[in-house]
Parts: sequence; structure tokens; C-alpha cells
Amino acid sequence: METTAITEQELRELAAMRFKAPVLSVYLDTTPAAGSADDHRARLRAMLKRTTLTDDAAAVLRYFEQNHPWSGRGAAVFSAQAADFFRVYTMQVGVRDQVWESLHPYVRPLASLFDAYGYYGVVLTDKTRARFFLFHLGVLTEEGGYEGREIRQVKAGGGSSAHGRRVGAPGLDNHIAEVVERNMREAAHAAMRFFTEHKVRRILLGGSEENTALFRKMLPKRWQSLIVGAFPMDMRASHAEVWQKAMEIGAEAERRQEARLLERLQTEAARGGAAVLGLDETLGAVHEGRAHIVVVEEGYRESGYRCTGCGFLTTQSLETCPFCGSPLEEVPDAVELVIRQAIDEGAEVEMVPHPLEAIGHVGALLRY
Repeated sequence: METTAITEQELRELAAMRFKAPVLSVYLDTTPAAGSADDHRARLRAMLKRTTLTDDAAAVLRYFEQNHPWSGRGAAVFSAQAADFFRVYTMQVGVRDQVWESLHPYVRPLASLFDAYGYYGVVLTDKTRARFFLFHLGVLTEEGGYEGREIRQVKAGGGSSAHGRRVGAPGLDNHIAEVVERNMREAAHAAMRFFTEHKVRRILLGGSEENTALFRKMLPKRWQSLIVGAFPMDMRASHAEVWQKAMEIGAEAERRQEARLLERLQTEAARGGAAVLGLDETLGAVHEGRAHIVVVEEGYRESGYRCTGCGFLTTQSLETCPFCGSPLEEVPDAVELVIRQAIDEGAEVEMVPHPLEAIGHVGALLRY
């Protein structure tokens, strides 16, 4: 049993799993707004009455009654007792209460959380140093920093270390500017190493407007493109203050990104470019490995058919697979399977929490 914040690699592995007997997937909102630990357990017991997997339901309930720390804001549990499989993932962002049983772990809610809260890098900076944070699913998972060269100020009326210079003299001003620029450049290089090592997907900058603007200029365009916001914050801010601001700005940035992505998707599809709309077209693109970003209306479900040979997915009732000739089987939720396959192939999945009738509820930007 594991009790962790799930990583991207673990999500892909979970998405690729298939059991011979059904696996029980349970998501539980454990935020204070949803009640106390007793309230959470009461809701859980009510949800578990809806499943036929009694052994798995008992294992999940036993975990929450005996082992769960109740320190997070959401939990995802996957149980397949017949296969001796039980995993728990916790996070500091809320989830919607759900119970699901199928031959695969139900990963759609996790994909949605990854999309909104996965791998945020935060940099606090001033003229001499920087602090780096990695937030994943609302959890501070890594921290680093950079200490630059001290900037020595000269008291008014006093002399300077350089003979004949006074406060405000051009030579001294140039020297300070050079130190600041060197510190910022080296802090940016240190930040890029931190971003690369921890696979940061979005970046937030904290500090004065002047310092965040200078730091941004020191980053290559590749990293500048990942910056989703900047905010004023003191270098001595607590982890809780940084977390709160990161979650606020991250949520707003996510809404803006969704709007831009939907506009791009519709524009590309309208001109016959690298985009497809609708479930059947998206299923085909994912199966062919052409999907780069899959956009899905959260909560959208539709039945479909899957090839028992090559795994081809379609909404059409065909006698045999057009790719390998094997028979097809009906599946209750083809949308869940396309999300699972997209994750497995390394495509991004963007879950949108409002209706997407204009694109047929689901679509994809293509690699080619």
C-alpha cells in the first residue's frame, strides 16, 4: 500500500493497468468544508453501499477507519483484493466524491487534477537571492534556492571602497547594477536546473514588480512561455503564504489557458488544420498516436466499442476492427478509455469543467 501524491509516471502506469476482475476506485473529498473525519467516513460508508465489490469496499473502509492520516484535502484509493492490489494517493486539493468499478483504475479525476495543479514551480526573488518551490497537487514536494553576491550600500555622506566615489556616483551605480544583473542571471540558471530536474509545467514569480520583471528577462523564451503569473511577496514569506498565492493564481491561470486552448482547437479544426472535434475523430487520433493535447468536458460519458485485438476505439458498431480484423466489444465509457490511452501515450489531457457542445464535448490538437 502506498500513501503519496501520485507522480506523472505513476499516473501513466495506473492508466495502463487492466485487471481480470473489477477494481474499485474511490475518490473522497476530505477538505474541512466537507466536514470532520467522522463526516467523511459517514459519506464514504454511504457511497460504498453502491458497489458490488464487497471485499474491496471493506478494505477501503478499513483503511479510512484505521490508517488514513486526515492531513490532506482529497484522497484516491484503488482496490483489487483478488489481485492483492491496494493503493492510496493523497493531495492538498479537493476532489469530488466518487465510486467506480471496472477492469481499469478510474483515472479521469486524477487526470483533471494533474491538468490544474500538477508540477507548479514558484520562484521568489530579490536582488541577491532566490527561493524555489515545487508544488504538485497542492503539496510542497521540493524546495531549493540561490544565494548571490551581497550588494553593499554606502551610507549617505560616507566614502566608498573605490577612492573618490560618493553615493549616487555613476561608477558606483554601474557596479551595483552589474552585481544585481549577475545575481539575477545566476539565479535564473539555478532556477532552470530546478525546473528541468522536477519537470515543472507552469511557473509563478514572486517578488517586487521590478525584480520579477528582471528575472523573467533572464530566462530563455522556452521557460518564459511557462510563466502564468507574478505576484508581490516578501522573500521571508512562509510556505503557507506561498502555497495560498500559488493556488489562487494557478486556478486563474488555468481558466485563461482553457479559453485559449478551446479557441485554438476550434480555429484549427475550422480551417482543416491539426485538430479534430468529437469523440469518434478523437478516438481515431489517439489510437494513431497523433494526439498532442486532448480536451475533454469533465463528466462527459459515452459508450463505444473496443477492438479485442489491437485496442482500437470507436463509437460505431462494427463487426470487425478495420485495423486488425478482430471482433469488437462494447464498453460503457469510451471517454474514460480515450483519456487512459492518451495518458499512456504521453499526450496532455485538459479537463474542462463546463459544457463543450461547440466541439462535440471532446477534441484534440494533433502532433501532425
